[in-house]
Amino acid sequence: MVFNDRKIAFIGSGVMAEAMIGGLIREQVARPELLLAAGPRPERGEKLQRLYGVVPFTDNCQAAGQADVVVLSVKPQKLNVVLDELKGQIQPHALVLSIVAGAPMERIAAGLLHPLVVRSMPNTPAQIGEGITVWTAAPQVTDEQREMARTILAALGEEIYVEEEGYLDMATALSGTGPAYVYLFMEAMVDAGVHLGFPRRIAEKLVAQTVRGAVDYYTRRDDPVHLARLRNQVTSPGGTSAEALYYLEKAGFRTAISRAIWAAYERSVELGRGAQVRPPDR
Repeated sequence: MVFNDRKIAFIGSGVMAEAMIGGLIREQVARPELLLAAGPRPERGEKLQRLYGVVPFTDNCQAAGQADVVVLSVKPQKLNVVLDELKGQIQPHALVLSIVAGAPMERIAAGLLHPLVVRSMPNTPAQIGEGITVWTAAPQVTDEQREMARTILAALGEEIYVEEEGYLDMATALSGTGPAYVYLFMEAMVDAGVHLGFPRRIAEKLVAQTVRGAVDYYTRRDDPVHLARLRNQVTSPGGTSAEALYYLEKAGFRTAISRAIWAAYERSVELGRGAQVRPPDR
């Protein structure tokens, strides 16, 4: 499906909105002049217009009111304000595609008085077409609109449709937030390399290629294999990997990761209930 004559309005013009705009143009799914980017800062809209050729707006209602697809790409804490602003302003036939973390479809549909809602959770590698998005659709969404949503999300990388909306909070914690865990792990490895004596630029290159190669080795295999088997392949008895893994297990590495993901999941559920920003537990 190609959006030759359908307008797509982004309500919120931040990083993920830009990633989606870039993907749609890169994959030739939509023409730049049919992409509308709405946000409160005129300079941000001007930048997106300069980079991609999209049409900028500072009025959310003006952008959403003429769109065939309205992408909600605001921060969760701003959602209620945006829903109140857009209530009754969206065309009856328009599809609403939300990428707002934690926000359930029922809340969005009720806030907009508009039942045609798709909820999705992309992640930041979407900026280079290597993301993965989990999504679902309200029962009122037509088959054609599902294909519209699938086409938009596929421009960001891989997409996975799920029947149960509960999976979206899980995806937020696992894949949506996942890049942050990976970057923290890589940062720790780089710092350890510097501590050993490597120049930082060399440590960064070693870590980046190690992570990239390990992922490719896992995903590009012809025979599906459990991750534990690959780990065992590089863990010789009494060797360096065994020693390192012993200390990671002793430090509670698995438990820390598991608890972090569970905390992210709980926070996604909280945000769905309209919770505000709060400091982390100490």
